[in-house]
Amino acid sequence: MSETAIVLAARRTPIGTRSRALAGVTLEHLVAPVLRAAVQDAEAATGADVEVADVVLGNCMGPGGNPARVAALAAGLGVQVPGMTVDRQCGSGLAAVLAAAQAIEAGDRRPRIAGGVESASTAPTRSVDGAAYGRAPFTPEGWTDPDMVRAADALATADAISRPRQDAHAARSHRRAAAARDAGRFQAELVPLAGARADDAIGVSAPLLARLPALFPEGTVTAGTATRISDGAAALVLAPQQARGTAPGLLIRAHAVIGCDPALPGIGAAPAIQGALDRAQLRIRDIAAIEIVEAFAAQSLAVLDRLGVAEDDPRVCADGGALALGHPWGASGAISMVRLFSRLIRGGAPTGTTGVAAASIGGGMGIAAVVEVIR
Repeated sequence: MSETAIVLAARRTPIGTRSRALAGVTLEHLVAPVLRAAVQDAEAATGADVEVADVVLGNCMGPGGNPARVAALAAGLGVQVPGMTVDRQCGSGLAAVLAAAQAIEAGDRRPRIAGGVESASTAPTRSVDGAAYGRAPFTPEGWTDPDMVRAADALATADAISRPRQDAHAARSHRRAAAARDAGRFQAELVPLAGARADDAIGVSAPLLARLPALFPEGTVTAGTATRISDGAAALVLAPQQARGTAPGLLIRAHAVIGCDPALPGIGAAPAIQGALDRAQLRIRDIAAIEIVEAFAAQSLAVLDRLGVAEDDPRVCADGGALALGHPWGASGAISMVRLFSRLIRGGAPTGTTGVAAASIGGGMGIAAVVEVIR
């Protein structure tokens, strides 16, 4: 008989722009405090010890050596706790959460920690025959394999997404994030680290966004409508629903991972969201909270357009998204789930309220999860 996985706790670090506040923190020390905090939260919520069966973490550009296992040891979880590292690029953190959920759905009733971590500041330089490269190919030889910024520009052109729309979307993300920060809505999810107590990229104004030059001739994407490369980590505790006691949590109703055209990878979140909604037997209008990893304004707008959701819909990244907070690649998908937990569980949403977390992924993929509040 299959089980249903529920998220009982969710924490993250402040997000630091590459080479800023968290630049000196290595991968395992970036995520270890978050693992410990999430376990402590889950134990406080359930009134029982959490015996962690596995640590599953998303990571894209780390040093290798299975960072999840290294982080589990650094967190003091015990030598008996294994680890698994997942690389699905910008969807890695959410893929890790779904991998943990699938183990529970398959009948393993032990709790797990899942999340993601990325230290862009300490990521090693990679090389082939002595020549350094920024990233590995996302497609085989003979296939289109655009740089992500060029892919976002191409998507803006293909969908006729104007520069003013992109600027307005980024400005909205910063306004919402600044309002959430000032109101203290991030505080309960944050684990201060290395002197950082808040996300450091929030606050770019609309007038400044309008003045930024396009990154390519004849293009529309700017440094303000592309998210900042960042350092950060997130962790969530998942357990079978029956193990929650009276603790509230996010039930994982459905999930989906899809492939799409590698030339336009930014659209991937849209069919993934639709696939997850179909499996949950829901429609987008039924969803109360939507978190889409905002790698680029053009990408977010293209996804929302395909879903028939207005770009200023208050359900979408209500406290700002990655355009304001930053984008630690392997962690961002998990951060979207932390944000849903704060908006729905910490925010007091009633039982039955639903949410969606999703990301578009380099190489032409999308990932999404539908969650439901249980109290």
